[in-house]
Amino acid sequence: MRTTEEGDAFDGEASNTSMISGASSPYQPTTEPVHSRNMFWGLRFDMDYLKSYFGILKVVEVVLSLIGFICIETIMRCSPCGGIYFFEFVSCTACVVTGVLLLIFCLSLHTKVPQINWSLTDLVNTAASTIFFFLCSLVLAFVNHSTGAEIAATIFGFLVTAVYAVNTFLAVRRWRRGNNSQGGAQTSEYMRARTASRGEMETRPELV
Repeated sequence: MRTTEEGDAFDGEASNTSMISGASSPYQPTTEPVHSRNMFWGLRFDMDYLKSYFGILKVVEVVLSLIGFICIETIMRCSPCGGIYFFEFVSCTACVVTGVLLLIFCLSLHTKVPQINWSLTDLVNTAASTIFFFLCSLVLAFVNHSTGAEIAATIFGFLVTAVYAVNTFLAVRRWRRGNNSQGGAQTSEYMRARTASRGEMETRPELV
């Protein structure tokens, strides 16, 4: 009897010890979601977008636009200055707008405003930037005074034009794909509604 009691006592002590050790173990499973590690001030930083084609293209566009703007800002004297002012306005505007869109998509802020068609917004920005960068670079190429800053700004202008053109092409494909998927969803919903209405009519012969 003594052996049994000691065995029971030992089992109870072992279970209590395991419960205590399990409660105090530092290797407890956590319920914290994985994506919370990318949270900053309540905003989730989307690394997947930054690594995507659109994210990489936007980073390149912002950098090239900024370099072109810096090059044109180093010019102290000009006559005429219309081409320089045009390039300055386009490069500054494109850098700011594209940078803001990049920040919005990286922080997933576009998901908080679903009323805006962000694919179309991105398409309009890239298409307009392509056209205006091509025009201002072309004008600067014809009216420059062969200074190093003007030549560098022209080169970077044509480079960022090419990058914006690629981005526009991809944005058009994404926009069309989104419209096709929405159209297909609406068509399938319409067919389901018609099928349901026909089924209701067949199950109600008194309406015939």
